[in-house]
Amino acid sequence: MFRFAPFLLALLPSVARAADANWPVYLGDKASSHYSTLKQLTPRNVAKLEVAWTFHAGGADKNNRSQIQCNPLVVDGVLYGTTPDLQAVALDAATGGELWRFNPASVKGVTKAGVNRGLVFWADGNDRRVLYANDHFLHALNAATGERIPSFGEGGTIDLKRDLGRDVSGLALQSTTPGVVFGDLLIMGMRLGEGPAPAAPGHIRAYSLRTGKLVWRFNSIPQPGEPGHETWPPNAYQYAGGVNVWTGFALDEQRGLVFCPTGSAAFDFWGGNRIGQNLYANCLIALDARTGKRVWHFQFVHHDLWDRDLPAPPNLLTVTHARKKVDAVAQVTKSGHVFVFNRETGEPLFPVREVPVPASDLSGESAWPTQPLPLKPAPFARQLFTYDEITDISPASHRQVLERFAKIRPHTPFLPPSKEGTIIFPGFDGGAEWGGAATSPDGVLYVNANEMPWVLNMVEAKRSGGEPLATGEAIFNQICAVCHGLDRQGNKAQNVPSLVGVEQRLKAADVLALLKTGKGVMPSFDFLTENQRELVVSHLLGTPAPVAAVRDPNSKEELGGVDALGSIPYSMTGYHRWLDTNGYPTVKPPWGTLNAIDLNTGEFRWRTPLGEYPELTARGVPKTGTENYGGPVVTAGGLVFIAATRDEHLRAFDRKTGQEVWKAKLPAAGYATPATYSVNGRQFVVIACGGGKIGTKSGDAYVAFALPR
Repeated sequence: MFRFAPFLLALLPSVARAADANWPVYLGDKASSHYSTLKQLTPRNVAKLEVAWTFHAGGADKNNRSQIQCNPLVVDGVLYGTTPDLQAVALDAATGGELWRFNPASVKGVTKAGVNRGLVFWADGNDRRVLYANDHFLHALNAATGERIPSFGEGGTIDLKRDLGRDVSGLALQSTTPGVVFGDLLIMGMRLGEGPAPAAPGHIRAYSLRTGKLVWRFNSIPQPGEPGHETWPPNAYQYAGGVNVWTGFALDEQRGLVFCPTGSAAFDFWGGNRIGQNLYANCLIALDARTGKRVWHFQFVHHDLWDRDLPAPPNLLTVTHARKKVDAVAQVTKSGHVFVFNRETGEPLFPVREVPVPASDLSGESAWPTQPLPLKPAPFARQLFTYDEITDISPASHRQVLERFAKIRPHTPFLPPSKEGTIIFPGFDGGAEWGGAATSPDGVLYVNANEMPWVLNMVEAKRSGGEPLATGEAIFNQICAVCHGLDRQGNKAQNVPSLVGVEQRLKAADVLALLKTGKGVMPSFDFLTENQRELVVSHLLGTPAPVAAVRDPNSKEELGGVDALGSIPYSMTGYHRWLDTNGYPTVKPPWGTLNAIDLNTGEFRWRTPLGEYPELTARGVPKTGTENYGGPVVTAGGLVFIAATRDEHLRAFDRKTGQEVWKAKLPAAGYATPATYSVNGRQFVVIACGGGKIGTKSGDAYVAFALPR
C-alpha cells in the first residue's frame, strides 16, 4: 500500500532545497535545482579553498575507458557514491575514509555494465536504505552496512528487464541515472538501445521501496485504447523502442506530480517504421506520482530524426510572470533552448511557435513538417553553422574545414539525415547535456553548453541473396558500425575501441561471448540468433563463415510480426564530432560556455567561456571553452561550482557576475556534477574525478575541498 513514510514527512521542509548539512538527493533535491542553502563559501573567501581529502576508489580502466559520472549523496556525515567499476561505497564525509563497499559482482547472475550517475537514499525510522543500479539490476542496500535488504526483490535485487509488457531479454537496457522517491515509491527510468537494432520500450515504472514489487507503469509507447496510440502505426507498440527517461526526474511532492523527460524513439535517424508524431517521445510528461496517470505533456520534437533526447531532468522553480508568482518547470534541450511551463497546467510561460522544417529524401521516411521553438529565452548555443562560423584558430584549420564545408549539405536546423552528410549543430551531446542546469530561488537558471558540430552520414544497409542481413558484413554494417564505424576505427571520444586487428587480440569464443553479454558501454546483442553472431565473428576475424543463416519464425528477430532488423533500410557511419586536423572544433570559439538566464524575464544575465586549452592560452588565444560533461551547483553563498571540462579543473564563478574566482587542478577530469555539504560546521565541495570521456585519461578519485581549519 502506498503511503508517506513518517521519517520522510519530517524531512519534507528540509529537502525542498539541499538545505543545511546534507546533499540527500541526486542533484541536490527532488526539484533538481542543484542548489544549496550553505553560505560559508563566498566569492571573497573561495580562493582559499584547499584539498580536504582524496579518496581513491580503485577500479579505473588502464585503457582509459572507465568513468565516474556520479553525483554523490551526503546524509548525516556519510557520503554515498559509486566507483569506476560500478561498486557502491560509503565514506566518512569529513575525512574520506571508507566505511563499506558493495560489489554487485558478488551476486550470482548479476552483471556490471554502463555508467552510474547517482544513488537514492530512503529512510523510515531505523530502516535506512541506499538504492543504486548497475546494468539492468537495481539493488537495495542497508545504509549502515552496505549489505543487501533480503525483503527487497530477490534477496535485495530486482531485474529491470521485467515488467515491460513484452519480452526484452535479449535487448539493451541499463539504468544509469537514479530514480526519484515519492512516499514509499521509487519511480524509475532507464537507458535503452537507440540504433537500428531492436530496442526495448521505455515505459516509466514505480516500485515499492519496501518490497521491490511493481506498483504502476506508464506506457510511454501507447497501446491500443490509450491516448497517443494514434500517433504511431497501429502495431508499433509491439516492436518500437526507446521513448525512455534516461536522465532522471523532478518531483513536486506537494502536488504529487512527477516530471518525466523522455528520449527519442528508436531508430534515432530513420523512422519509416514509426511514421507519425510519436507520442510520448521527446516529451516532458507530468504524471500523477501516486498512479502513473498522465496529467499533461509537451512534445519538443515531433517524429525525432536527430537524436534530440531531452538530455537532463527538468528544474522546478518559482518565477514572477505577468506580475504574479508562478510555480514553473523549466526544461533545457540539446538544441540549446529553455522551455518554461506552468507546473500545474503545462502552459508555456513564453510564446512557442511551430516553425516549418525541411522534408526528408530518404526512402520510406516522412519527416514532420513543423517543429516547436520558444521565442524566449534566446538559445544558449548557436543554431547555425554558416561560412562565417568556420574556425579561424589557424589558416590551415580554416582551409581544411572550408574544403569539406563546401561539399556537405548546407546547415539548417532540423535538416533531416542524409547520405550526403548532415551537420548536427548543436551536436548530439548538446547544447545542454546530461549534467543539466541549476536554479536559484530568485528564478535564475545556470546551464553549461557545448558548441560542437557533428556530422551524420546515413548509409544503405547491405543485404545479399535477397535475405535480410544474411552475411556477417551486412549485420556489422547495420548494428555495429553505428559505434565502431564502417572502417572499424572505433571512436576514442565515445570510449569505443578500434576493431582493426581484433583477430590478433581476441579469439572467436571471446567475440561470441561479448556479442551475447556486452561489456562496458557495449550492450548485449543477444537478440541475434547464434548463427547470426557466428556470421559477425567470421566477418570480424576473417574466418570461414558458418552455414548460411536460416530464419527461425520463433527467433527474437521477429517482434510483433516485424523483421526488426531487416525492416530498417539504413544505418549510419558512426557518431563523429567534426574536428580540425589538430583536434579542435571546426567552429569559432567559444566551444563551451556557462550561462545565467533570468527566467522571470527570459533575458541573459551573463555568459562566459567554460574551460580552456592550455596550449592555446599560451599562444595568446583568449579562453575558448571546451567540450564539457556534468552540471553546475549553485549556492546561497553566491557561487556556482562546476567541473565538467576536459582540462581537468573544478571552478567557482561569482553567481552575480559570471567572473571565474577560483579553480583547482584535478587528478582526472570531473565529468560529473559536484555536491556541497557541511560536517561539523565546515562546508565541503566534492567532485568525482573519473575522466575517461572524449579521449581524456580515466581516474578513480573523489576529491573534497574546504577552507583551511
